[in-house]
Amino acid sequence: MDFWYTATENYDKEFDDNGLSWTKYIEFSKLTHLTELVSLDGMLNELIFEPDRGENGDWDFIIVDNLYETGLFNSLEYVIKKIKDKERFNLLTVVKEPTEKCDKIEILDFEFVGYDLLDKDYSTSALSNCGGFDETFLPSDLNQYGLIDTFEKAYDIRDRLFANNPEEHHADCNVFALWRHKKIGRVENASR
Repeated sequence: MDFWYTATENYDKEFDDNGLSWTKYIEFSKLTHLTELVSLDGMLNELIFEPDRGENGDWDFIIVDNLYETGLFNSLEYVIKKIKDKERFNLLTVVKEPTEKCDKIEILDFEFVGYDLLDKDYSTSALSNCGGFDETFLPSDLNQYGLIDTFEKAYDIRDRLFANNPEEHHADCNVFALWRHKKIGRVENASR
């Protein structure tokens, strides 16, 4: 498995941007049990830094897949360097299309938080930013972070989602396993 990395904005009751408050998001999503959203969705959990995209920029670190810039990077050290002046964010390790259960895979200083379903252009999570696909999964299928807890359920939902919605762009997804750093960027460590 290839491990990739990113740092995204926190999205919880402390966040309010352009009127899309946490309360409005919970109302829209019907995910009333969330304590926060930890996702690769580029609109809800935006990348916390801008990579240098110039000619001699950060292209050695930026993951590009099928011509899509993913918001993911191949070096943890690179991401940590880019976030050194930031205070509140999620530092994530991710695996695209894992081939084994990830909840028992231990990564130093990271904890497994679940599986996300991200559309093929790496922009939108089918789990947390499409208004729901009730014919395929319900809010109760997601954990307190808006993710799926188990490997089998992630692939089952991904497969049924596309079968039930073959014309819906956001239903054609990849499964991503996510681990979040236990300390860096966490609220309780924001004064570091």
